[in-house]
Amino acid sequence: MSRRIDPEKLFVTTAWLAERLDAPDLIVLDASWHMPATGRDARAEFLAGHVPGAQFFDIDAIADLSTDLPHMLPKPEVFAAEMRRLGFGDGMQAVVYDSVGIFSAPRLWWTLTVFGVDRVSILAGGLPAWRGEGRPLEQGEARKRAPAVFTPRFDASLVADAQAVRRALDLGGPQVVDARGAERFRGWAPEPRPGLRSGHMPGALNLPFGDVLEGGKLKDKPGLEAAFA
Repeated sequence: MSRRIDPEKLFVTTAWLAERLDAPDLIVLDASWHMPATGRDARAEFLAGHVPGAQFFDIDAIADLSTDLPHMLPKPEVFAAEMRRLGFGDGMQAVVYDSVGIFSAPRLWWTLTVFGVDRVSILAGGLPAWRGEGRPLEQGEARKRAPAVFTPRFDASLVADAQAVRRALDLGGPQVVDARGAERFRGWAPEPRPGLRSGHMPGALNLPFGDVLEGGKLKDKPGLEAAFA
């Protein structure tokens, strides 16, 4: 059975985070990542300025590197080792953000949730909101944190493999939703990664992720209801 998400705990504000930056049971993770065509370097941007005390979570590197497919979930023991290295242990709370506002941070939120983290939230507005309010930034490498014990609890109900997606498309049931832009969905625009065919899975619905955002944040309830209608 899939886990029910409490919307009240999904996001935290910049003010909430600013008051708790020094909490010993809190870790802030910068999950910034950019599409190849943007020319942006998330790692370099982290070094130039990040939320004080934040650790950089490399979405490209903390993955299953045995496959040619990008960003596949790593094995639980590999993920646990990376969390221990970052200083994120059992029972701690994580706040994740990215440098766009809300783009790659939800991916890390989902990854942590898959591996059993109950206390994880996204910083509303991300780094742009933090910076725009004049809050302090830290430059250079992340502060060293003491290694921590992280016990992965993989929740398979939150992951669909290729066979599950095929069954949903062929037999109905769960609706497959494509969150890419409309032009990529329709096959009018080329894929940003070399070698990928344009178009979409037969039977998938298109809801571009930008349609649920406003001002770098998730839309309010009426806005989301309109987007999903």
